[in-house]
Amino acid sequence: MSPERFDLVLPHGITLACRRNGAGRPGALLLHGFPEAAFAWDEVLSLLAERVNAVAPNLRGYPGSSAPADVEAYRAKPLVADVAAAIEALGAPLPLLVAHDWGGALAWNLAAARPDLIRHLLIVNSPHPAAFLRELRASAEQQQASAYMNFLCRPDAERLLAERDFARLWPFFGAAAWLTPELQDRYRAAWGEGGAGLRGPLNYYRASPLRPATAPGDALHTLTLPDESVTVRVPTTVLWGDADLALRPGLLQGLERWVPTLRLLRVPSATHWIVHEQPARVAALIAELVAEG
Repeated sequence: MSPERFDLVLPHGITLACRRNGAGRPGALLLHGFPEAAFAWDEVLSLLAERVNAVAPNLRGYPGSSAPADVEAYRAKPLVADVAAAIEALGAPLPLLVAHDWGGALAWNLAAARPDLIRHLLIVNSPHPAAFLRELRASAEQQQASAYMNFLCRPDAERLLAERDFARLWPFFGAAAWLTPELQDRYRAAWGEGGAGLRGPLNYYRASPLRPATAPGDALHTLTLPDESVTVRVPTTVLWGDADLALRPGLLQGLERWVPTLRLLRVPSATHWIVHEQPARVAALIAELVAEG
């Protein structure tokens, strides 16, 4: 079953291009990461079709959604406002917010700031911001694993990534058996001619202070995230592929400090791309959490 496409027009002037597997009130909202788009959830949406109505939006800056030119438009506050407005438009409180990678960064922040909007949070390989800040400062392993983020902030990153048929982007997925020629074509279409579709997604990195420091004056050195601003008090499940090369296991240490009601599910055989590698596992977990209410 192919997901139905629709536009969600938000009150503050942003439009999100969405995909859904049913017309009823959604039980789950699925947020994608980089360098993907909402189509990354298609198999999960299909597997959920008989159990959970779900919606997967293209986030701000991604294909079909509003894409402001100003880098400041991709800071945490406006991005989280998009997700909050989407949930309110779809019907709050939402039973389950599901988020991977950059989508998870937005979801962590939303769950801390607006717990009234969701009943449960499911994070898939996306670091809690306070744990990420700690590891970027103290862990040489995580600093090395995240070094690519500074490349993505370059003003010419779109052009460089598009060279030689996106030769620098395909390695992000590793040796991925799931990355079929058909799916590669969908990624090419999303990334756009000459990388034009990458400008909005790369602005997430350019707008964020959470990346390895390269100079004494970098924002990472002075950034503060008070516990009260990042503590998530809704029940939270973290599904984590342990073979993630970009997000190292140290990010899971001490997570209970900011997530008092935490269920951690680690999958040793899975990578950062567990949504593609094990969609049935992801769909079953979503259905279970929605059923719990």
